[in-house]
Amino acid sequence: MYFERDNMGKTIMVVDDSASLRQVVGIALKGAGYEVVEAADGQIALGKLGGQRVNLIVCDVNMPNMDGITFVRELKMLPSHKFTPVIMLTTETQEAKKREGQAAGAKAWVVKPFKPEVLLGAVQKLVLP
Repeated sequence: MYFERDNMGKTIMVVDDSASLRQVVGIALKGAGYEVVEAADGQIALGKLGGQRVNLIVCDVNMPNMDGITFVRELKMLPSHKFTPVIMLTTETQEAKKREGQAAGAKAWVVKPFKPEVLLGAVQKLVLP
């Protein structure tokens, strides 16, 4: 891909309870030159964030333990991740859910099934330098 070099050293966290979806998203992101960290739900993701710098988070909405919208709310309360962009990757298409996600702090909403190039386009636009 043409923007690979710019992405070196940038880390993206993928939060989804589906291991196969994390794998598919991870392959697309790694192919574009990003480092990828995975988490199976919001609680695990918050635990993994600790002091780690991530340039962007791709997160599902419907997950056990801590759903994506609650995760985004919790994330935005952390001073170190207040400005970390979040893309919701979900089967949810309802406007009310989208508004809830936006209110929590999500910057984009990508619906599953997704085209890798659509997700990568959103990532490219939103990823922190």
